[in-house]
Amino acid sequence: MAELSFLPQTTGGFDTTEFTKTQMPGFTYCLDTAHGRVKGTTDEKDAVLQAVYVMLNVERYAYPIYSRNYGVELSELIGKPKDYAISEIKRLITEALLQDDRVTEVTDWEFTTGRNTVTAKFTINTIYGDISAIKEVEI
Repeated sequence: MAELSFLPQTTGGFDTTEFTKTQMPGFTYCLDTAHGRVKGTTDEKDAVLQAVYVMLNVERYAYPIYSRNYGVELSELIGKPKDYAISEIKRLITEALLQDDRVTEVTDWEFTTGRNTVTAKFTINTIYGDISAIKEVEI
């Protein structure tokens, strides 16, 4: 049987080259939410703050433009008891934010309840420093 010459030939084992991971600049377009437009670019802590804003205001699985790992699943809490909603808000927001590798932890949770809402105050620990955040959830 003739040897097939178009197949690649190996000269030994696997390539054992080591790689180092470097953090690349995270420039992204800057959202001007006050005027409803995109204006310039942003990086580092401001870019994380913007990413958090978008993640917490996009319902996961609702928009095909976003990956299935992007956004938060808070709409499932509508009609649920407040005690249940509070524990789930903490879990769902933490899960959503930790999808971003710049976020290291979500801490310092405080909750206040209204008639049909739960307001969560929390701290987002990032590689650029801490960010305080507030999210009101309808239940």
